[in-house]
Amino acid sequence: MSSLSATAAIIAASRRQRQSRHRNVTLGLAVLVTGLFLLTLMVGQSVTPPGDLVRWALGEDVAGLSFTVGQLRLPRAILGTLSGLCFGLGGVAFQIMLRNPLASPDIIGISSAASAAAVFAIVFLSWSGLSVSIFAVLAGLLIALTVYGLAFRDGVAGARLILIGIGTAAMLESVIAYVLTTADAWTLQESMRWLTGSVNGARLSQCLPLFLALIGFGTLILILRKNLETLRLGDETAASLGVPLAKTRVAVIIAAVGLIAFATAVTGPIAFVAFLSGPIAARLVANSGSTVIPAALTGAILVLGGDYAGQFLLPGRYPVGVVTGALGAPYLIYLIIRANRMGGAA
Repeated sequence: MSSLSATAAIIAASRRQRQSRHRNVTLGLAVLVTGLFLLTLMVGQSVTPPGDLVRWALGEDVAGLSFTVGQLRLPRAILGTLSGLCFGLGGVAFQIMLRNPLASPDIIGISSAASAAAVFAIVFLSWSGLSVSIFAVLAGLLIALTVYGLAFRDGVAGARLILIGIGTAAMLESVIAYVLTTADAWTLQESMRWLTGSVNGARLSQCLPLFLALIGFGTLILILRKNLETLRLGDETAASLGVPLAKTRVAVIIAAVGLIAFATAVTGPIAFVAFLSGPIAARLVANSGSTVIPAALTGAILVLGGDYAGQFLLPGRYPVGVVTGALGAPYLIYLIIRANRMGGAA
């Protein structure tokens, strides 16, 4: 009995250690998101003292802050946070479900579908606001189901899905390029964000649809988090543990596409945020628990940090998608080389 008690104590201690690591990592990421959010509010072309920011937040009339913070910095910080959460959460959901780090919405065409739909709606239909977001969501969902259906043959092979997705994304990128060449000068400037992704010109009115999408679709992914994590073990194991595979996959696809498409409809396809968030979170968590919430927070960090770096830390000014693209491209090359050496398993 003593040996059994000792074994149980070791298992319990190991479980507590994993839980503690997961909790500390999640808390640390949340603190970093908060810090970057406040940095965006306080430091730009001019520096806003923390005391002035607190007084303004409490409703005092502080000279200049209603414009610099209220109209410029606050919408940018909120939009960067919300879009990063959406990209990170949607991206990791796809990667977990398909058990492949390359199975990101950036790679398999979903972001490109939302971008193409949004550009088409803006340029040819003169739409704006929520109608563009809804159109982008429908296009993203259609392409996601199409790619999934084309890749399905006695199950979904990750490599086949990724190859079909890459081809679909290339086709949609050509559609975006064609639409932009037909746009007039005013519409072209508004549509240029669809090439790389940007939070320039953020408005508070853009944040509400994204917030509602995060609450609705994000909550669905959190509800399905246990089933989603069980899918890591493979379809047969997950089914034997009682996971309804078809229902879980359809629900996750709808929720993840909704998050990615709504974010893309507002900010454009911020490059590689959905792709990088899951692997970074997985390295930090290190098998101590679910990567869903850490990946969402990592996405927010990438967008907020990338946007600030592109605006103030680099020579010249660059949209956030250029910065995240520079981070993501080397990692994509690394994954492809690694998959090639391992015989196709990324």
